[in-house]
Amino acid sequence: MAEELFDASKLKIIPVEINSEMKKSYIDYAMSVIVGRALPDVRDGLKPVHRRILYAMYEDGITPDKAYKKCAATVGNVLGRYHPHGDSSVYDALVRMAQDFSLRYPMVDGHGNFGSVDGDGAAAYRYTEARMSKLAMHMLTDIEKDTVDFMPNFDESRKEPVVLPSRFPHLLVNGSNGIAVGMATNIPPHNLTEVVNGIIALIDNPEISIDELMEYIPGPDFPTGGQIMGVSGIRAAYHTGRGKLRVRARANIEDWKDNRQRIIVTEIPYAVNKARLIEKIAELVHDKRVEGISDLRDESDRDGMRIVIELKRDANATIILNQLYKYTQMEDTFSVIMLALVNLTDPKVLNLKEVLVQYLDFQKDVIVRRTRFDKKKAEARAHILEGLNLALDHIDEVISIIRSSYNDAKEKLIERFGFTDVQAQAILDMRLARLSGLEREKIENEYHEVKALIAHLTEILGSEQMVLDIIKEEIGAIRDKFGDARRTTIEPVADDIDIEDLIEEEDNVITLTHQGYIKRLAADTYKSQRRGGKGIIGLQTKEEDFVSTMFVSSTHAHIMFFTNTGRMYRIKAYEIPEGSRTAKGTAVVNLLALEPGETISAVIPVKEYEEGKYLVMCTRGGVIKKTDLMEYKNAPKGGKIAIHLDEGDELIRVKLTDGTKDLFIGSHMGKMIRFHESDVRCMGRVSRGVRAIDLEDGDYVVGMSIFREDGKMLVVSEKGYGKKTELSEYKCQTRGGKGCSTYKINDVTGAVAGIKVVSPEDDVILITSEGIIIRMDTEEISTYGRVTRGVRLMRLADGVSVVTVARVEKEQDDEDAAEPEAAESVTEQE
Repeated sequence: MAEELFDASKLKIIPVEINSEMKKSYIDYAMSVIVGRALPDVRDGLKPVHRRILYAMYEDGITPDKAYKKCAATVGNVLGRYHPHGDSSVYDALVRMAQDFSLRYPMVDGHGNFGSVDGDGAAAYRYTEARMSKLAMHMLTDIEKDTVDFMPNFDESRKEPVVLPSRFPHLLVNGSNGIAVGMATNIPPHNLTEVVNGIIALIDNPEISIDELMEYIPGPDFPTGGQIMGVSGIRAAYHTGRGKLRVRARANIEDWKDNRQRIIVTEIPYAVNKARLIEKIAELVHDKRVEGISDLRDESDRDGMRIVIELKRDANATIILNQLYKYTQMEDTFSVIMLALVNLTDPKVLNLKEVLVQYLDFQKDVIVRRTRFDKKKAEARAHILEGLNLALDHIDEVISIIRSSYNDAKEKLIERFGFTDVQAQAILDMRLARLSGLEREKIENEYHEVKALIAHLTEILGSEQMVLDIIKEEIGAIRDKFGDARRTTIEPVADDIDIEDLIEEEDNVITLTHQGYIKRLAADTYKSQRRGGKGIIGLQTKEEDFVSTMFVSSTHAHIMFFTNTGRMYRIKAYEIPEGSRTAKGTAVVNLLALEPGETISAVIPVKEYEEGKYLVMCTRGGVIKKTDLMEYKNAPKGGKIAIHLDEGDELIRVKLTDGTKDLFIGSHMGKMIRFHESDVRCMGRVSRGVRAIDLEDGDYVVGMSIFREDGKMLVVSEKGYGKKTELSEYKCQTRGGKGCSTYKINDVTGAVAGIKVVSPEDDVILITSEGIIIRMDTEEISTYGRVTRGVRLMRLADGVSVVTVARVEKEQDDEDAAEPEAAESVTEQE
C-alpha cells in the first residue's frame, strides 16, 4: 500500500553536490551578516540597525526641539517598519547611541538610566525616553531632497534609505565595531574638529599624503579620554588600515597627609569597565602582587571620574603606577581594523585617506542630487509664475471664464490661453478674491528671483569646485557649532617603534611577471653562468606568463609603478610579500589599485626624493617626456597621472636621470637614435611629451637607455643573438630624427628584443618567455659594428623568445657567494 502511495517517478529530484551547496549557502549567509548587520557603510558610518533607529525617530518627529518619547515606542516602530529582528538588538543599539562614554558625539539624547561606565545595564525600554541629538539631525539633513537612494523594507510596505546623507564624517567621528563572518571591524572615534579639518585639507589638496593628513588628524580621540602612548600604532593604522594602539589611563601622583602619596585616576582607556578595573586592583593588593597600597575607593560622581589609590608611607608611587599599568587595564590595547562596506556590498580595509576620499565622493554626490532637486523645484515654480503672469495680462477674462464655468474651467483656460495643466490648476487653486487682487510687481519679482536661483543652481551643477566649496562651507559650519577640544592626548614614548623600523634595511631582488605577479627575495638568489648556458628557473609562472621586470632595491625604498595607461602608483619595497626563488609571487592588483585593463610597464625604485632629478618617459609610439621627480613625491593610493598619452599609445619605459645625459632609443626593427636629454624640455606631470624618434610604419620602440662613459651598446635579438657596439658609432643628433641602423635583422636572429648600455663591471640577465633566466658577464659578449648580428647568447627552444634584458652589477670575488649590489630592469634607474 505504501509503495502505491509513493511513486518516485513523479518526484523531481535534482542531484546536488553537498560541497558546492554548503559553500553557496554559507556564502549567502555570510554576505547577509556582513551587509545587513555587522559592518558599517563607509559613507555614513552606520550599520543598518543604527540607520533605521535614526530614520524612524526622524519620521516620528522625535527631534531635539520636541519632547522625549518612550524608547519602547521607538523600538516597536523600528521593528515593525524596518528591522525584523529581536527587540534587544534594537534597544541595545539605541542605548549605545545615547552613551557619552561609548560615542564621542552621541546620536541619541537619552532621558533616564542608560547604563554607566561601570558596566551597569540600561533600564528597560518601558522606563527610558529618548530623542535625537542636535548633531544627529545633520545625519539626515536634506534626506527629503532625493539626496540618497531608498529601497523597500522587509515586507515592501514602505521605503527606507540605503544610506543617510551624513553631512559630517560619522564613520571616523564616532567609529564603529562589529564582528561579521570571517572578518571584523574596530574603528576608533575621532575629534570632529580634526576630522573636518582633514576633509577640508583633502579638498584643497587632493594629492595630500597620509603623513600630511596626520598633521590635521593626529590620532583617535576617545570619549573617555586617556593617553595614546606613541605614534607608531597610529601611523600603521592610518597607512595600512590596521594597527594597535597602547591606551593608558590618566593618573596623577599627589602628595598627601603624613608624608604619604596617592594616585588619582581621572580617565581610563576606552571601553574599559571601571568597576572591574577597581576589582582587579583590589585583587592584586589582596594577592600581594602589588604592595604599598593602603586604600582604594571610587569617588566618581556627576562631575567626572575619580579613582583614589592611597599609598603607604614608604611606597614608591611611580613603581606602583607602572605595576598597575602592567597588570591591569589601566593600560589597554585598542586594535584598529578600519574595515567598512564600499559600494554597499564590498567590505574593504581602508587607510585614513581612502576613508576620507570615499566620504568626500559621497558628499559630492549628495550636493549634486540636492542641487538637481532644488533646480527641478525652482523650475516648476517658475513655470507656475509664468502662467500667473499670463493670467494677469488677461485677468478679467480669466475671472469671467472661471465664474461662468461649471466643471470645465481648467479645459477652457487651457484652450483659451494655452496654459499647461499645472499652470491652469495653480490658477484654479487660488481663491477668486486673491486672484483678482494679484499684483504684477510681486509676481514678477518672485519670478526674477526664481530664475536667478535656477541660474545659480545650474552653475553649481556645472562646476565641481563650487560643489567642493559648498561642502567646505557646510561641514565647516557643523565643526564650528559642535566641535570641541581633544580629550585623548598622544604621548611620546622612548621605545616607540615606527612600522618601518621593524623592517631590516637590506637589498632585495624584486621581480614582476607579464601577467602581474610580484615578489621580493634575497639578492644572492641568482648565480653567474657562462655564455651559452641553459640558465635556471627564476620562478614558477603559470602558462603563457613570463618575467617582465627584475631589479634590486632597498626594503625601505619607494617603488614607483608606471602603467601602460600613463598612471603612477607607489608603495614601499617591504610591502611587497617575500617569496621563494620558484614562487610565482603575489598578484600586483592585491597591492595596487589598478584600473581594469591596466598593466605595469615600468618600475622605478627611489630611496629619497630630491631636487635635480628627473623622470624621463618613453612611449611605444616614440614620444618622450621629462618631468621633475619632485612632482611625484606625493602619490595617493589610487595612483596619479604620470603622462598624457595619445590614443592607441602606451608607456613602455621610464628612467631616472640628472638632466645631463645622452639618451639612446631603440626600435623593434633595429633603428637607434641618440640625443641629449636637454633636447627635451622639462614638462608638467600631466603633459603629453614630444617626438623622440620618427618610426616607420609597423615599427615601435623596444627600449631606452642612458649614456655611460665606459659603456657599450648591447643589442639582443628575440632568438637569443646579441653583440656590443661602441657608443661612438652612434652620432648624437637632434631629437625626432629617424636614427641609424643598430642591428642586422634576419630570420635567424629575429627582430630586436631589447637594448642596454653596459660596462665591463656589469653582468647581463636575459629572461625568456618561459621564465628561464641566464646571467652572464658582459665581457664574454663580443664587440661588433652597428649593422651586425653578433653571436649566440642563449640557446632557445622552438617558440621561445627573449623578452627582457636586464643589467646587474658584476658579482664579487667569490662567485658562488656573490650577490648583485645594484640592479636594473627594462624600467629601472640606470
